[in-house]
Amino acid sequence: MKSNRKLLFLAVAALAAAPFASLAQEAIPAEQAIRFVGKEGMVCGKVEKTRYAQNTEGEPTFLYMGGTFPRHTFSARIPGDQRDKFRPAPEELEGRDVCVIGLIKRDASRAEIAVTSPANIKLATIK
Repeated sequence: MKSNRKLLFLAVAALAAAPFASLAQEAIPAEQAIRFVGKEGMVCGKVEKTRYAQNTEGEPTFLYMGGTFPRHTFSARIPGDQRDKFRPAPEELEGRDVCVIGLIKRDASRAEIAVTSPANIKLATIK
C-alpha cells in the first residue's frame, strides 16, 4: 500500500449526519495516524489482521491496520463488552477497508483509537 496515494472514501457518506462530518474530508491513512496523536480524527485503511484477546483485561478485540501484524502502525481497540454490538463482527472486517473515528492515542510506538461504539467504524472503499 502506498502511503502517499490519493485516497477516495465512498462508503463514509453515512458520516454526513454525524458530528464527525467535517472529518470525512480529512481521512488519515493508517500509516500516518501517529502524526495525529492527541487529536480527534478518522483513520482509514485495510484491516490486515484482527485479534480477540480473551485472556487480556477487558477482553478487547484489536483491528490492526497500516501494515502487516506485528509491524502495523495503527490499531483500533474494541472493548469486550461492546463486541456483540458490531455487525459485521470484528473478525469479519479482516481484509476489508474501514475508517475508524475517535481520539487518536499513542500505544507504544503505534497509534490507536479506543472504539466506543459501532458507529465509530465504517466500511470504506479506498482507491
